[in-house]
Amino acid sequence: MTVSTENVTLPQVSIGDIEVSADGLDIAKAAEIYKEYGCLVVRGLMKAHVEEMSREINMVIQESLDQVEQATKNALGWSTPNGTIWLPAPENFDREMQIMCLPISYKNSSAFTRAAMNPTTLDIVEAVLGPNLELFDTGQALVKEAVGGHPKVLHQDAAYFEHRFEGPMAQLNYVVDTDLNNGCLHVVPGSFKLGVLRHEDTFSHLGLDEKEWPWERSVPIEGKAGDAIFFHVKCIHGSKPNWSDKARPVYICRYRDADDYVIIGATTVESRAEAEKHIKKAKNENERNMMVRGFRKFDAARQQD
Repeated sequence: MTVSTENVTLPQVSIGDIEVSADGLDIAKAAEIYKEYGCLVVRGLMKAHVEEMSREINMVIQESLDQVEQATKNALGWSTPNGTIWLPAPENFDREMQIMCLPISYKNSSAFTRAAMNPTTLDIVEAVLGPNLELFDTGQALVKEAVGGHPKVLHQDAAYFEHRFEGPMAQLNYVVDTDLNNGCLHVVPGSFKLGVLRHEDTFSHLGLDEKEWPWERSVPIEGKAGDAIFFHVKCIHGSKPNWSDKARPVYICRYRDADDYVIIGATTVESRAEAEKHIKKAKNENERNMMVRGFRKFDAARQQD
């Protein structure tokens, strides 16, 4: 169930409190930062994956632009034949819609799969979630187009996919150098301890009340291509528009304990309210994804659900 909070006092945290370097990384220290604040920045962790991820993302961006006249309207905005999700564009655009999410996943990109299997990433995730890990969903590649690319208001991923137990640990990776001008990620350290908050419908789907959760309550994370940001499914985060003259892409891998599963899945206030009615019926059948560490043991009780 969701809760609403006003005038909540959170720890005063600077970027220096939540960042470490991939060089000489202390996994235990990194895990402790994450456990304390619900977020962690590892500088340079994914540098080896930037070139091939950038190449594929740029290829699909162009493919999507070539298909824009074939886009069809749907509940999330629009989609082109290749599966790209589009949102309404700002007034300065020369078309009515802008790219949000590209159809790049572990199912069609070996580069994405290799990135998701990064050994140091898995070491960090194991130190937080335990030895038996699976990928959650199929990966996500988000793009802010140049000169006004969409903001994503502060929100929690748990509003979209609340889990029975700890929930997924996300790893967002910068593909280009990213700063305040082109839409770097903002996080609210410590906010994951608040539980799932009340969200409202926004033009980019679910988000928090901007009066209750203004940007000033968050910490911006500027970084270089290859920097990785880990955050809890209940950590408040978001990003402002891209005002630069180049696209700002990121890709996200999510990991969870092998026995965890979704109990609420939603993209709007209405769909979330409906899903909340059926929490007791939620099961983890048909949600078993690719294991990346450890082993999924047979559970006779679960087979009888």
